[in-house]
Amino acid sequence: MQTMRHLKSNAYTSMPWKNGGGVTTEIIVHPAGATMTDFDWRISMADVAQDGPFSIFPEIERTLSILEGNGMSLSIAGKDPVALTVESAPLPFAADVPVDATLTDGPIVDLNVMSRRGHFRHRVEKHRGELRLQPALATTTFIFAVDPAAVSSGSETIDLERRDGLLIEPGAAIAVRSADQSGQFFIVTFNRG
Repeated sequence: MQTMRHLKSNAYTSMPWKNGGGVTTEIIVHPAGATMTDFDWRISMADVAQDGPFSIFPEIERTLSILEGNGMSLSIAGKDPVALTVESAPLPFAADVPVDATLTDGPIVDLNVMSRRGHFRHRVEKHRGELRLQPALATTTFIFAVDPAAVSSGSETIDLERRDGLLIEPGAAIAVRSADQSGQFFIVTFNRG
């Protein structure tokens, strides 16, 4: 029985931002085929090349992480700016409030995880090197490889290239090992509720 589904980075779908201000690369969306207005959860990357407002997504929670570049500051709902860099922890915030982004020094690439409030909750964790995960109750677990990594479950091993993703079946025990001890990967979990 296949417990893992490999998503290769060259198969991701690119599309305009909801507000038309840039391009987003969709990694995975649930349910499959959902649009930018009716998804339950979504994982994507964005190339941000200029300062400006984020798209508004009603009833959506979002978590943002910087993958590449010198970072940016986010002013969320008019509050003091929060600085984000590649070293920062993932930042959760509501996607239905005004958010203005100011680049620190040049363009960045970010990882964006979103879920529909009242339907799903998500959690994003950043790790380096190696990690073992025991069977969990998460509805969905997704691994995003910032750097190459190998993921094993039972007798099955899948090698992830840079920016590949892996969808894990519920209850599957897994081990993640970066090709380089300093290699990074993200664990994203979604639960109903």
